[in-house]
Amino acid sequence: MNYKRPKADVVIVGLGWSGSTMAEELTRAGLKVVAIERGAWRDTTTSFPTTRDPDELSGSVRKEILQAPVTETYTVRNKAGQTALPMRKYHNLTLGNNVGGAGTHWAGASWRWLPFDHQPYSHVMQRYGAGQLVDGLILQDWGVTYDDLEPFYDRFEKIAGTSGTAGVINGQRQPGGNPFEGSRTAPYPTPALERSRANVLFAQAATRLGYHPFPVPSAMIGAPYKNALGLNLAPCTYCGYCQLYGCGNWSKSSPNICILPVLMQRPNFTVVTECEVIRINTTPDKKMATGVTFVDSDGNIGEQPADIVITATFTLDNTRLLLLSGISTPYDVASGQGVVGRAFTFQTLSWGFMFFENEYLNPFMNTGALATQIDDFNGDNFDHTGLGFIGGAGIQSLSNQGLPIGMAGLLPQGSPQWGKGWKQAFRKGYQNYAQIQGQGTSFAHREQFLDLDPTYKDRFGQPLLRITFDYNENDRRSGRFIRDKCVEIAREMGATQVGGDSFADRPYSGYTPWDSSHVQGGVVMGEDPRTSVQNRFQQNWDIPNLFVIGASSFPNNAGYNPTVAVGATTLWTAKAITDLYLKNPGPLVRL
Repeated sequence: MNYKRPKADVVIVGLGWSGSTMAEELTRAGLKVVAIERGAWRDTTTSFPTTRDPDELSGSVRKEILQAPVTETYTVRNKAGQTALPMRKYHNLTLGNNVGGAGTHWAGASWRWLPFDHQPYSHVMQRYGAGQLVDGLILQDWGVTYDDLEPFYDRFEKIAGTSGTAGVINGQRQPGGNPFEGSRTAPYPTPALERSRANVLFAQAATRLGYHPFPVPSAMIGAPYKNALGLNLAPCTYCGYCQLYGCGNWSKSSPNICILPVLMQRPNFTVVTECEVIRINTTPDKKMATGVTFVDSDGNIGEQPADIVITATFTLDNTRLLLLSGISTPYDVASGQGVVGRAFTFQTLSWGFMFFENEYLNPFMNTGALATQIDDFNGDNFDHTGLGFIGGAGIQSLSNQGLPIGMAGLLPQGSPQWGKGWKQAFRKGYQNYAQIQGQGTSFAHREQFLDLDPTYKDRFGQPLLRITFDYNENDRRSGRFIRDKCVEIAREMGATQVGGDSFADRPYSGYTPWDSSHVQGGVVMGEDPRTSVQNRFQQNWDIPNLFVIGASSFPNNAGYNPTVAVGATTLWTAKAITDLYLKNPGPLVRL
């Protein structure tokens, strides 16, 4: 059966952080908004009650809260010319499958990106010149600066109740914070989390080496807090069930606790769950969007007409939706022309692994973002002259592992693999294992892109998205550099066994344990329609009533998690819609 829903002012595809943030802004402005979400409804009180113990087997091992590959997957290859194969089991892209999206189960690291991250091309050209770039690297500015976004970073943090210690307020450095961050207008809404024992050892070692440790800003609430929408959040209890779990204690900022309780009370908002959007509808000349087509849980085809269409899905799904809808020009790797699918980036992770002797690190007391970091080697905070790469990483002591199944394989070298000896080694290793993560930048390359797979299709008969990605030479060089810094700090911490790794030293695989899920790009924003899909307001260059929001807009990847940057750019775009577009519908940037 086919049917058409009543027309809305705005239809939003996806109701995670970006979709719910946008919906709150637009409904508050008086617009009638319909959100369409592929997953089911999740309510904090009933879906994650505090009366039920979290279950590591169902959460961390079986990943029951995530979108299953049988629902939607991607094909992957390292280079053009290879045959891509679908990822048929859970992989390192941890997608949400519910209202709240990945914001329900995310780990919670809550970063503002550096001013450099928003204008990498201008900065690199001014400081080093084009000779600093490896062959084929794509580097471009966003068209919006950190200073443009600062009020929106501030607003999002006050919605989320972000915990942390400010490093720079109104141009003045603050004790204990990140001295490299862009200047803020206000402190974090709630205080930083307590450091773990591993964090303390890291901070002491980093200080001795002349670096500048600070607590990682977190979605885990540092004190009782009423957020900017009037919702009460509770302080974190360090239970350790954060990443891949919803928080029933109202202690981890998520759309489910920070926005949806307010949004669901508004008569001009509707959410349609368990419906998958398969196409953005346009006029025959593709000059305007008219709404979306979706498939509901009964297999019926529905249409949602709207004056404004906003897609707010996962990075890869935003790209796929534009490709399936024939909107804008797909990227062609042979010619280097086209924009949709271009400038796709992953993230470069490096590690230091270590075991101590006779420590009591108590890893069971943790959160998804309990970490202490240095930014001395992030972005362009250090001189890259002669190093042969750009970018770097935030290097952090990360205390987010403590669940027994996940820790069972982390044993000192030479440990027995079974029996009584294994049990003794596990008991010792549990209290003495620690890790340092270098979460690295990633810059796009001409040979990294997204397109539609010519062979594999989804359950609706539509092509899957194909990922063509391998670490480029810039990734490899920066990854090795950061790995060596991680090992240096681990040794300074006094560990008895130290090892290092850089994932960029081997071909990319979607099944690499502990790898990042932070993919960016494919529908990037920018200043030139020849190299970007949309303008500085995340408005499509060709279709002015179509906005694509989320990390798909970012033409480069920072040494940070993307969520707060997604929130800031979403609020930036929402203000452009309410203050500019509604008063004069049409392109917001004219060339």
